Amino acid sequence: MSVEITTPDDADEWNRVVDRAEGATPFHRFEALEVFAEHTGSTLHPLIGYKGQEAVGLFPLFGLRKGPLMTAFSPPPDKKISYLGPVVLSKSGMKRRKSERRHRRFVESALEHLDDALDPRYINVRTPIEYDDPRPFVWNDFTPSPRYTYRLDIDRDPDEILESASSDLRSNVRKTDRDAYEITDGGRTGMEQIVTHAKQRHEEQDVDYDVTPAFVRDLSHALNDAIHSYVCTADDRFVGGTIVLRDEETVYRWQSVADFDASVPAQDLLDWHVIREAAESDRAQYDLVGANNPRLCEYKAKFAPDVNTYYELERSGSAVNLLKNVYSLIH
Repeated sequence: MSVEITTPDDADEWNRVVDRAEGATPFHRFEALEVFAEHTGSTLHPLIGYKGQEAVGLFPLFGLRKGPLMTAFSPPPDKKISYLGPVVLSKSGMKRRKSERRHRRFVESALEHLDDALDPRYINVRTPIEYDDPRPFVWNDFTPSPRYTYRLDIDRDPDEILESASSDLRSNVRKTDRDAYEITDGGRTGMEQIVTHAKQRHEEQDVDYDVTPAFVRDLSHALNDAIHSYVCTADDRFVGGTIVLRDEETVYRWQSVADFDASVPAQDLLDWHVIREAAESDRAQYDLVGANNPRLCEYKAKFAPDVNTYYELERSGSAVNLLKNVYSLIH
């Protein structure tokens, strides 16, 4: 039996599948996808694959016109969303051959649906961490590139977590005067404050940053309890903040900024506050979201996390390849 692709009109059907899908992130929820589409000027294509009455996978895609060409992305570009892409529902006890056949047919059916709907000349997908088999995409002319993130096991005593970290982190956590700073739940105001400061930091480095206060405000309404902000103040001023996403197993460190000239090591204190709180609420892991930038890895590695792989998958036609070649010649 083939896999049939449907596109639900409302959040309920989609989110029921998300709730059952291992590897789905809070960003996979239908309400978040709608915010992404609105703030990127793209068209959402929420694809669910069914084998009979059984859901076998979901794949959110965003159609976006780039000049004369139609493109498709998952996640959409420029919003600092590291991974989205397909999620495959596994069935307990299923033999490998049958499982792989079902996975392959789901991907092929989803791509056929996308080609019929959009005929995109370029497709870019970044998968969730748990999506560990990109071969169905490779077999459909996609080029895979490994990407990396750090994940920290926090399903253990906080003292053990801290003891495994670097000496400077331990010193900053243990020796910073608790009366010298305060970390609070920043709410929506804190989220907007954090991305405003992050944009300023990126502008100082001449780097684009398109996560706007309006975007995080709309996401906070869409995701409600799944998105939180923490703000660190010292000397009566903002010195750092972190926006995190949370599901039952994982806390994702999505956006973070700190004033390195502050009187306290705000970034260390913020990360440790989030880690400790997450561990005490029985989360299993802290995803530091990204291990691809050497400069940022220097900081993130101090927590002694594990390196995890995800995939960037690209497919482009001859017209796009020609444009890429011309671009490379004139830049």
